[in-house]
Amino acid sequence: MVDDWIAVAPKLREVASPLAAGDFDALIAEARPVVMRGLVADWPAVSAAKAGSDALAGLLRGYDGGRPLGLFAGSPAIGGRFFYRDDMAGYNFERGQVLLPALLDALLATATDPTPPALYAGANAADEHFPGWTRDHRLPLPSPAAEATARLWIGNGSRVSAHFDMSDNVAAVVAGRRRVVLFPPDQVGNLYIGPFDATMAGQPTSMVDLERPDHARYPLFRVAQEAAQVADLSPGDAIFIPAMWWHEIRATGPLNVLVNYWWTVGTSDAPFAALVHGILAIRDRPTSERAAFRAWFDHYVFGEGARGAADHLPPSARSVLGPPGPERDARVRGFLRRMLGGS
Repeated sequence: MVDDWIAVAPKLREVASPLAAGDFDALIAEARPVVMRGLVADWPAVSAAKAGSDALAGLLRGYDGGRPLGLFAGSPAIGGRFFYRDDMAGYNFERGQVLLPALLDALLATATDPTPPALYAGANAADEHFPGWTRDHRLPLPSPAAEATARLWIGNGSRVSAHFDMSDNVAAVVAGRRRVVLFPPDQVGNLYIGPFDATMAGQPTSMVDLERPDHARYPLFRVAQEAAQVADLSPGDAIFIPAMWWHEIRATGPLNVLVNYWWTVGTSDAPFAALVHGILAIRDRPTSERAAFRAWFDHYVFGEGARGAADHLPPSARSVLGPPGPERDARVRGFLRRMLGGS
């Protein structure tokens, strides 16, 4: 039975569109998610979607670049929830590639089927797969969002399990509806995270079925529920999801389309890799050593004065402890290569 807790969860805050540059910069600085109602309501694809699936499919065909799209495909039995198999030895769907006309034909052919197979072509870069899309569908936000790569997600009813992204994200709904359930980053311990190195799409996900939570198996999820917020998005609406916020997305509609824009502030080095290496190098050390390294991390990484921890040294001697920049970053990478060379 579907749990109705999501229906009564607090709604995510909203702002009206259009947004001034300063207003959007302030939203980014807050690092809190927000719904931007009607942000892309004047996009041609949104207008086509309102005319029906056939009209939208016709518009999409006009942007076909002829390159295969990455595809997830699952049987009707999964109900659109792409996830692990029960034995965790694989997934309940198949990965493949599909050309846009074939995908659209399949979605239109099953549009009236109450239990269609689940089809989901996601994160396909517009400039590579949909030439002309970016020209005709400008994101009406200032940089860095407007300069990020537009990526299209096309499918039917689907559910993407709660996960996080390492980048800030603006996601705009073109067709169908999206319900987004969000959790703050500090709820990681209450979401029962799955494997790090065997994931469905890159990032680890929560093992909890949000719509049918098993509280006996995942008791701390009740704490996460208290912190959850929900956003219901219609065609033309958009949402800003800051980096590291957990979010599960349910898409409904026989042909639904979402466009998202990911961007990263600062170095492109993957911080998640540092966490995984910390598990290898620190987590299983004696308690006293872990406490010592906690002090080091607070001093050089997390503390209020971390960026100035080497200010007592002359600039020429700060090396890997210096301020961020191409020269410092190259020194850090070189230092790490030398340290890890024998591992």
